[in-house]
Amino acid sequence: MTALKTPGARNASFAVRAALAAGLIAGLPLAAAAQDKFPSQQIELISHAAPGGGTEQTMRMWMDEASKILGVDLVVVFKQGGGARTAHEYLKSRPADGYTLMGTTETHLYTIAQGKSPLAIDDLKGVVRAMQDPSVIVVRGDSAIENYDQLIAASKKGALNWGVAQVGGTEHIGIARWAEKAGVPYRVVPFGSGGEMITGLRSGAIDATVANISEAAGPIKDGDLRAIAVLADEPLAELPDVPTAKSKGADVSVNTTRGYVVLADTPPERVKILEDALLKAMQTEKFKTYLKNSGLDPDKSVAGSEDWDAQLKKDYANAKDAIDRLGLGQKK
Repeated sequence: MTALKTPGARNASFAVRAALAAGLIAGLPLAAAAQDKFPSQQIELISHAAPGGGTEQTMRMWMDEASKILGVDLVVVFKQGGGARTAHEYLKSRPADGYTLMGTTETHLYTIAQGKSPLAIDDLKGVVRAMQDPSVIVVRGDSAIENYDQLIAASKKGALNWGVAQVGGTEHIGIARWAEKAGVPYRVVPFGSGGEMITGLRSGAIDATVANISEAAGPIKDGDLRAIAVLADEPLAELPDVPTAKSKGADVSVNTTRGYVVLADTPPERVKILEDALLKAMQTEKFKTYLKNSGLDPDKSVAGSEDWDAQLKKDYANAKDAIDRLGLGQKK
């Protein structure tokens, strides 16, 4: 037998349904807010280089602090191969949602400039620069070349042998850009790695090279190498008596940089959240000490999104011009 519902029971039932409906409606903005919260899941950091290298080491120096600030885990994913092409392919396959960042170096710019990447430079948005390692022109400590003017004079007598880690790499492109501005010939000798290149210079196998201050500061201090010119806009505190090539009429800046990018279509507000978190993480003593121990100035190394993105575009344009002039671009 079915029980009859009294008016009071019907009213109570209606009240319950109304309350539930109101609760669901009121909860909609909360649910939407939860979905919009960023970040709300793990963030990936793409490394194009092997585990244990400088790219990963630099990430490890700030990512734990950034994880605390953002409230989510940050993990390194390794995508090696093709001069960063594999890393580019992976980034392109991911949504432009801020949950995938890619560590970048000059290698990435050269791969794009040579037409070997699925990405264009405008597909990337700079978030933060972590390191800027200026370059210096160096010769052997006992070289007959003692200063910039003598380097130019020796070069004009005949092309000097310049060491590079690899054809089309940072040193090669830096030397090519400087030589063009200085109006001198040159000859490159590839060694396969930066370490072998420095060893070759010390042994006298080459006349000169372009080296990062982080790797050259020690040998310069010890007298094994002699700094001839700084390839930066301003003199270096570590080498106060060494002129810039710019001050000598060859306006060329050559750096090894490490920074982080996202896809260009990533929402600006998410880029800003990432930028603020990473910059804060790079202000820790741990990260500053890491840079100082590498011979770098933390205040000049770290930069925010606006400056870093502009530098990426400028460095790419310089790299593209040099690669085209050297005939190293991909043949169509």
